[in-house]
Amino acid sequence: MITENKIQCLIVDDEPPAIAILQKYIESVPGLMLTGACFNAVEALTVLQQKNVDLLFLDIQMPQLLGTDFIRTLKNPPKVIFTTAYRKYAVEGFELDAVDYLLKPVSFERFIKAVNKVMQTQVQPAGEPVEISDGSKDGAFIYFRADRKMVKVFLKDILYVESLKDYIKVITSFRQIITKQSISSLEAMLPANQFVRIHRSYLVAISKIDSFTADDIEIQKKEIPIGRMYQHEVNRVLKLAVK
Repeated sequence: MITENKIQCLIVDDEPPAIAILQKYIESVPGLMLTGACFNAVEALTVLQQKNVDLLFLDIQMPQLLGTDFIRTLKNPPKVIFTTAYRKYAVEGFELDAVDYLLKPVSFERFIKAVNKVMQTQVQPAGEPVEISDGSKDGAFIYFRADRKMVKVFLKDILYVESLKDYIKVITSFRQIITKQSISSLEAMLPANQFVRIHRSYLVAISKIDSFTADDIEIQKKEIPIGRMYQHEVNRVLKLAVK
């Protein structure tokens, strides 16, 4: 499984500056490894025939052959994250089952969000079927930048997340991690059936809730308030959880 090994990445883009940015991002994430970089689809096809590639960072607007058309030529394509400067290709990209769609210039935060989608689905090497069983959920994880490195955190270990203005504090069963990220962006990454926003400053793991009232929930003796604007959604989620 890729959760135990590095995800092999291939960049396909006709712009050297764009390749350089993605290469820098890939090298900064421990779970990723750069297999190569190509300037067009023809070069990429050769690499795909010679090496195992798990994830393509594929530009759409390229000479000779569009990235979207290139994907259609592949019988068993790897996972794809499209990169482009044009929003008009977004719908077509998702119709091709792309993991994500990154608009240039790509920020590191947006890059991490897209990569986490790949990691959470536990991508298999190209050519192998992707099978996500109930047991595989325990292996889902996310990376956070902290202390000048990317720290791996399993979703099953997260108790709750607290917003600290421009930062968030991730409380797990074993430690606390403080990283520069908005709580809203993290909320968008996490599975909605496992986490719920209960306050503008708090996001909690549903399975870790020990008790709750109309005004707050308790996780390992920590009382966390339920914001007024979140009460309806929290009540709905908690009622489903106790059924």
